[in-house]
Amino acid sequence: MSNNNNNPLEDESKFDTEKPVRIIIVGCGNRGYVYSQYAIERPNRLQVVAVADPIQFRRENVAKPFNLDSQYIYKDWRDILKSKEKIADSVLIATPDTEHCEPAIAFAKKGYHLLVEKPLAITKSDCENIVKAVKENKVILAVCHVLRYSPYNLKIKELIEKNYIGKLLNVQHLEPVGYYHNAHSYVRGNWSQEKTSTFMLMAKSCHDLDLMHFFINKKCKKVSSFGSLSYFKKENKPKEAGNSKICFECPIINNCPYSAKTIYIDHFPWKKNTVVPTKEPTIEDVKEALLNGSPYGRCVYECPNDVVDQQVVILEYEQGITATFSMVSTTADMCIRKTRIFGSHGELECNGDTIIWSDFIKDDKEVFRPNVIQNTRMVNHSSSDYYLIRSFVYAVATNDPSQILSGPDDTLESHLQVFKAEESRLKNKVLSF
Repeated sequence: MSNNNNNPLEDESKFDTEKPVRIIIVGCGNRGYVYSQYAIERPNRLQVVAVADPIQFRRENVAKPFNLDSQYIYKDWRDILKSKEKIADSVLIATPDTEHCEPAIAFAKKGYHLLVEKPLAITKSDCENIVKAVKENKVILAVCHVLRYSPYNLKIKELIEKNYIGKLLNVQHLEPVGYYHNAHSYVRGNWSQEKTSTFMLMAKSCHDLDLMHFFINKKCKKVSSFGSLSYFKKENKPKEAGNSKICFECPIINNCPYSAKTIYIDHFPWKKNTVVPTKEPTIEDVKEALLNGSPYGRCVYECPNDVVDQQVVILEYEQGITATFSMVSTTADMCIRKTRIFGSHGELECNGDTIIWSDFIKDDKEVFRPNVIQNTRMVNHSSSDYYLIRSFVYAVATNDPSQILSGPDDTLESHLQVFKAEESRLKNKVLSF
């Protein structure tokens, strides 16, 4: 077995441009805040010129580092479009999932290039309408499928395309959501009910079906899917918990892995700005919210959640390639994907940062550990957030859509696979494309 750890970091200077790209941030929650960091770290490349968010603290928090005049800090993004002239080159749409379509189309019609948080939209028609608007108005669209941009996943794709494993035959992919992350987002939180957000496969795992689509690069022919809300419901509530509806009234508060005290107080400051979104909270602010009606203080077995907590998807592509995807919510790892890819002459075993290539011809193995940029605070998804925004900014600056790995047509195709997979689950049948 040999180790390949010598891949050099690419020359960052090649992404510098004559002047920075101007961007408007619409939606100043977690994702809007994260991508704004690129303008702080690389002000020669990106300039935030306006922000919009209905929550005052969030919009002012994102705007503050850029010393924006109050006239460029908006409560409603629609007010930005009242100006006859464009005030920026591009827009980041990081609103809630249900609110992507209207601003995306409106800004595209005004000639703004778009960076849209995933999912692109939560209905097939909205996805199609955004893509149509982008094409009609000849603007660049990148969807935040950040997994495509990581050096790790790009190395996997390179090994496939350079025939390291011969003919691609099968892909197995696992997304471990993380037991406390699932409790936070999909039991207590914003994505817990389909009627107020979207179905789990779209909300959480459109990343993953898109990544499989990226690796396989063939048309999908058939899909089937199975899954349910199998654990986070009242019938599985421990008897020792009694009739308590909130964690701080529960006798097993210190012995439950899903305890709000464990997740939000003991792990402070994890997700503190989600629990208290209106200011920079202290631990006492978080505790007070959990005690006084915050949805994040509820017992996970007493919530009105209805999205699945586990799901599998089986896909058949052209040329006989098959693939399976598993989303599991109760895992120790949080979002550290595991992938195995099998070919006629080798296989790849990928654990999140290391790729082990088994060469059938030489009966040997080689290990790849792709380097990741170090001088950034944008470390989410193995710094993929950094690589994504870098690619988008450079594409806009140079008017080169080829820099985008998650453009309109490819994104629409992978989203259609997600919609079809969920239709299969609901109808309990194999569906063809």
